[in-house]
Amino acid sequence: MKAARFHGQKDIRIEEVAAPGAPLADEVAVEVLYCGICGTDLHEYVVGAIVTPTKPHPLTGVTNPQILGHEFSARVIEIGKDVRDVKVGDRVAIMPAIVCGRCIPCRTGRGHLCELFACTGLSAPTGGLGEIAILKEYQVAKLPDSMSDQAGALVEPAAVAAYGVDRVGVAGGDIILVTGAGPIGALSALYANAIGAAQVIIAEPNPHRAAFAKALDLGPVLNPMDDSFAAAIADLTEGRGVDMAVEASGSTGGLTGCMNSVRRSGKIVQTGLHTKPATIDAMKLSEKDISYVGSWCYLLTDWPRVIRLAATGKYPIEKMISNVIGIDDVVTKGFDVLIDPKGDQMKVLVKVKK
Repeated sequence: MKAARFHGQKDIRIEEVAAPGAPLADEVAVEVLYCGICGTDLHEYVVGAIVTPTKPHPLTGVTNPQILGHEFSARVIEIGKDVRDVKVGDRVAIMPAIVCGRCIPCRTGRGHLCELFACTGLSAPTGGLGEIAILKEYQVAKLPDSMSDQAGALVEPAAVAAYGVDRVGVAGGDIILVTGAGPIGALSALYANAIGAAQVIIAEPNPHRAAFAKALDLGPVLNPMDDSFAAAIADLTEGRGVDMAVEASGSTGGLTGCMNSVRRSGKIVQTGLHTKPATIDAMKLSEKDISYVGSWCYLLTDWPRVIRLAATGKYPIEKMISNVIGIDDVVTKGFDVLIDPKGDQMKVLVKVKK
């Protein structure tokens, strides 16, 4: 089968590799339909290897080269004898986390914090940028007829965004600030709006992403670099500050903007991943009695809920798609375009099967 495999920094190759064998009793074989390119994939490409294993992974045993792709939709083509949740022909969205089920986080319902955490498309034998993948039964969730195959490929980043917003407990009527309008930031804004935020404010300095955010028509889109930014936040919140902030830029500037903009006793969730240590005003954290929490991945059981919300149209995740390409163009029209700081693409999907 054809697959895009990561060999090392700036080295992704489209190769013919052996198709995986038949699924085990608790496994599902799928034909991949669409796969998104994630920021984690981009970090691997630019800096790598970071997450992909250079020595045998303790849970899966795999090493690079790795078939990439962990945001994908697929069609079931074979099931193991013990599988009950799906049948051949079902369209599914993939929850890519692979967990041991035995460590303390797993045994206390926090599988996303598994001590041996692995991920299909990053540290597993198969990935979404290959034509066929093998998953555990718990990794697949059926898509309703009302959701497209393309939308199914966005359930994973949609779940990342949803979990971050849920970490700060947004309630109906709250005013939310999102710093950074990349895919996760924009999805966070869409989700906050879907669950009842009274107003969603987006802070984004990149003009292409700011224009994309404005097209979502969720609320004000501000340039955090403008001198008028603080005054605009004050005007939009009657001087109180926002109730919650989602820091999705992974930058000290974004975090500082959240700290300055949130009201007293407000909450901030760190959804964007920092690739280097950030500077934080700890005195302001104390003075304003701010709750600052982290967010990692998603609840492994959240796929059906996210799918239901997206299927209603209230969480219009398909709006994120800016381009669809073929697997042969994954580097030139996908990775290289998305790492360009002047690029205008948001979420690029790869149509894996012709």
